Amino acid sequence: MKALFLTREFPPYVYGGAGVHVEYLASELSKLMEIEVRAFGDQDLTKGSLKVKGYPYDNPLFEDSNDKLKAIFQTLSTGLHMNAENIDADIVHCHTWYSHFAGIMAKLCYGIPLVITTHSLEPLRPWKREQLGRGYDASSWIEKTAIEMADVLIAVSEETKEDVLKHFDVDERKIEVVYNGIDLKEYVVVNETSVLDEYGIDKTKPYVLFVGRITRQKGIIHLVNAIKYIHKDTQIVLCAGAPDTPEIGKEMEASVKEASKTRGNIVWIDKMLDKKSIIQLYSHADVFCCPSIYEPFGIINIEAMACQTAVVASAVGGIKEVVVEGETGLLIPLEQQNSAPFEPVNPDQFSRDLAEGVNTVIANKELRDKMAKNGRARVEAFFDWTAIAKQTESIYKNLIK
Repeated sequence: MKALFLTREFPPYVYGGAGVHVEYLASELSKLMEIEVRAFGDQDLTKGSLKVKGYPYDNPLFEDSNDKLKAIFQTLSTGLHMNAENIDADIVHCHTWYSHFAGIMAKLCYGIPLVITTHSLEPLRPWKREQLGRGYDASSWIEKTAIEMADVLIAVSEETKEDVLKHFDVDERKIEVVYNGIDLKEYVVVNETSVLDEYGIDKTKPYVLFVGRITRQKGIIHLVNAIKYIHKDTQIVLCAGAPDTPEIGKEMEASVKEASKTRGNIVWIDKMLDKKSIIQLYSHADVFCCPSIYEPFGIINIEAMACQTAVVASAVGGIKEVVVEGETGLLIPLEQQNSAPFEPVNPDQFSRDLAEGVNTVIANKELRDKMAKNGRARVEAFFDWTAIAKQTESIYKNLIK
């Protein structure tokens, strides 16, 4: 059996959780079958049963296109390039809407079953219109078309499955729930502190850590607004880069500047660090904070838990299936608006609640130690890529039969 992965992200071009998922799932599945990955980029790799090839995204044809529509046009163009070379796989497996048009073409033109992993859903990300303009209508149409014609949908959490059923015309029997995973050998506590030294993080003082892109979805603005309520002795380390739009980047910059007026222990690392550096930050953090307003799974939480860091996270989406309240972290209730853009009804109260959670964990070493131990144990028990790859292989086999 051979499976073809279609994806926007694959190393060295990984920007979020979906890219991490594809990287590790492809590696594990290649131990069980032949895996071919076609990604956006210039990759060219063959390693055992894993073959990776990149396809161009920056097409000069679209240089003069509308800035917000350019991403849509380039995505469709790359999807066609991915299909130009013959496809001989038994299954085509797509990840994120960026690859869905390529998957539609592969199913129709080559007659092979289509599997889609729903890492996120466009109807629940209305803020993408800031980034894509009317292109958001096109990305939503592409996603809807692909999801409703897929032979199998893999949801990354039970709540994501419910979201799919709510927003799309899909037979529930076609949906399988398979969690994200983690490399348990790679994500472990380390003693090195070179990254802390490089960015001036005081090793004698506690710190709360955020890791993620600067997007509405990740809720980082709410954490920045919570800083004024966090104990003055606690350092704030924001590992946050790749803003969705220049506007949200400027909003982030202004908010951090305002928060810095009353304290000098905010460390903003405004770029995406490599894994080894991130693991150092996880390993020495007292608390990891995930203030997302939408999160189908939240792979960053299991990364932190694997590195034995207590988590304070918003109680949304798949996070509620990852973080165990009072045992591996604290879940912060988030009352959201009933319609787009799904922001908190009371943003200041949400920020206060985040700060209270952070303060509670940092003030209680016994609680922190318990959460650290329980978090690692939970990751080992439920989020191992080896088991997830076997689940996925079983789905492929059943589909082919």
